[in-house]
Amino acid sequence: MERDDACYRSYLNVLKEELVPAMGCTEPVAIAYCAALARRALGEQPCAVEARLSGNVIKNVRSVTVPNTGGLKGFTAAIAAGVVAGDPDKMLEVISGLTDEDRKAIRDFLENVPIRVSPADTQRSLEVEVTVLSESSRATALVADKHTRLMRLEKDGEVLFQRPEEESASQPEDPLTMEGIYDFAISVDLNDVRGLMDRQIEYNTRIAQEGLSGEWGAGIGKVLLASGEDLPTRAKAMAAAGSDARMGGCALPVVINAGSGNQGLAVSLPVITYARAMGASQEALYRALTLSNLVSIHQRYGMGRLSAFCGAVCAGAAAGAGITYLKGGGYDAICHTVTNALAITSGIVCDGAKPSCAAKIAASVDAGLLGGRMAESGKGFSAGEGIVSGDIEGTLSNVCRLGKDGMRETDKEILRIMVE
Repeated sequence: MERDDACYRSYLNVLKEELVPAMGCTEPVAIAYCAALARRALGEQPCAVEARLSGNVIKNVRSVTVPNTGGLKGFTAAIAAGVVAGDPDKMLEVISGLTDEDRKAIRDFLENVPIRVSPADTQRSLEVEVTVLSESSRATALVADKHTRLMRLEKDGEVLFQRPEEESASQPEDPLTMEGIYDFAISVDLNDVRGLMDRQIEYNTRIAQEGLSGEWGAGIGKVLLASGEDLPTRAKAMAAAGSDARMGGCALPVVINAGSGNQGLAVSLPVITYARAMGASQEALYRALTLSNLVSIHQRYGMGRLSAFCGAVCAGAAAGAGITYLKGGGYDAICHTVTNALAITSGIVCDGAKPSCAAKIAASVDAGLLGGRMAESGKGFSAGEGIVSGDIEGTLSNVCRLGKDGMRETDKEILRIMVE
């Protein structure tokens, strides 16, 4: 792919848009971001807060620790953190600058200011609306479709910002194909992706190391390493440990993938671990990460940001593709790796962000590794077997259909179970 091609620029822009830093689980951070925007518009401390959240946001917030808050969990903690001390200019790192004084103020706010949270009447999987009220004024911010995508901001009935209707599509057009991803990954000018990949390597490795050294979440990374330190186990453990720390409220940032920190960890850390163990060149690592990131994003573009389909499955298959590339596999082997992995783990459901995400990541990375070994051995699943189609794009289309349409009722039932 030539550097001056429109397709090249499109693929590069996708990476720049999707590989961004975030601190903490992205759904509570999206709530904090929306709350901080509303508070800034209000211009004073509110005496009450009302929030409307889509079902998938509720699912992903209720059981996860909000980072930098001193261990607080759930919707109200995220709202209070954003209102009291959030800096919306920092986007997904909106609450990264909290101090001990801020944490005390957040607890005081939770004790003294009523916060009402209700389900949003929306078809969107990702929607957050926060209204802050003072004695004489009110302001509302609406974020939807992406975690920091402001749709509307108003104060006392005056619209301060309104996203144009033509920019309000719930899901971006997917410019990616597996063939294009492979072509881009093997031909991209490394100067165009070096900064993105260096940041992903640095941030995600650091939080994984914290997950292994500290006491976070369910300690899945540590459990894995206690069973052995062979390369596949280390690759799974690193990805799981990053999630252990992140789900446990660690204040270190991660570089996300398609709106998800867990996907960012799962898509990168196994590839980084294999590259270092194999003595691969830095160029090979950059290209493998470019490939794995785009393969994961391609799947999520077709499925949507949030669904009942576990995003770790997409990322684990993508990590398998990156590792297959590091081992010298070409386009066909990479496609077979992804197909095999998805055929193995496509039934894993997302029942919210929480410590068990680390274990799902480990299982999904294991499927990616198994899918790669099958491809190396000339083994694979055939067209017509379950969700497997006759070509890679057909299989991906089936998986996206399963996650977006087939699991819609599953998503509702999971939410009902969690609320009950």
